[in-house]
Amino acid sequence: MRILVYGAGVLGGNLASNLYRQGKDVTLLARGKWYEEIKRNGLSIHNYFGRKTNVKIPVIDGLRSDDRYDVIFVVVRYTQIDSVVQPLKDNASRNIVFVGNNLKTDELTKALSKKSVLFAFAMSAGHREKSYIRSVSLNKITVGNTKGTPSQENFVRNVFSGTNFKVVYESNMADWLLCHAASVIPIAFACYYANGDIKKLKRDKAYINRIMDATIAAYTVLEDNGHEIMPDSDKDFRNPKFKKKYTPFYQFIFATKLGKLCTSDHAMNAIDEMSALNRDFKEYIRKYGDIPKPWTDLERDTNGYLKFLRNNGFTAVYSNQLPSTIPLMYTECRNDRKNDDT
Repeated sequence: MRILVYGAGVLGGNLASNLYRQGKDVTLLARGKWYEEIKRNGLSIHNYFGRKTNVKIPVIDGLRSDDRYDVIFVVVRYTQIDSVVQPLKDNASRNIVFVGNNLKTDELTKALSKKSVLFAFAMSAGHREKSYIRSVSLNKITVGNTKGTPSQENFVRNVFSGTNFKVVYESNMADWLLCHAASVIPIAFACYYANGDIKKLKRDKAYINRIMDATIAAYTVLEDNGHEIMPDSDKDFRNPKFKKKYTPFYQFIFATKLGKLCTSDHAMNAIDEMSALNRDFKEYIRKYGDIPKPWTDLERDTNGYLKFLRNNGFTAVYSNQLPSTIPLMYTECRNDRKNDDT
């Protein structure tokens, strides 16, 4: 099975490297100096827990119309998605999986109506240095179709067969990604509120409550208008104990280097992408009425970052990990670290 990973950032690089090292026929698409670096020296990844890998993975800098792959994983920034639609349309490959933050599931499915289009989110985080990627990756991916479209679960499991990837198949990825946005955007607001120094928030319970109030308000709008709240661990968001359940999570991400890697490192380096996600999320919510006050209050209190963005045609920011899955990352990373120490 021929696999193309279209995009060589943190998520794409980890996905390609992990699949390639486990025997899959993988090609990576990169651009510019990063393409030259990978072609010359291989793809290097420095894991948060100390492991370093380098693979001489096949790399290309463009997708020709006659290139044929069994599946293309599109792993580009949210702001770059529109630019890849035409090359994908023109290409002979049928199966497309968009990986990452995405509020354009309906548009992309329609634009690529002759393709089989799925959506996914991979459990990786980090940043790219000049010659390597520094990150943490759990080899876990949530992937699936949108509601009302045919399931491709057997195909997906075949793609990842023989690997140690933990694959969660989801048949309602549109709502999954909406809930993801509702969870991560308030965390990004926190990164800007703290000017990237999120450690100062670890004991600020009042501000942590404001973050959760914004997410809960967004969840309320979504559920009241027929959307499913996902994952299952967040379905009890109306329960007064919901905040108590998640307070330790926020304290963990604000207090640790791992939390910084998963949140503020990305938020401070991807302002344009974050802005676009928040803009589109608010546009979606406006279909049902006003943006909830806890959301706009938190958005406003970001130390001038949003003023800078508005001057450049943007409105707000978002981050790369969601509260409902970082606790899982936290638990599994602790186990991973124990294994590394033995």
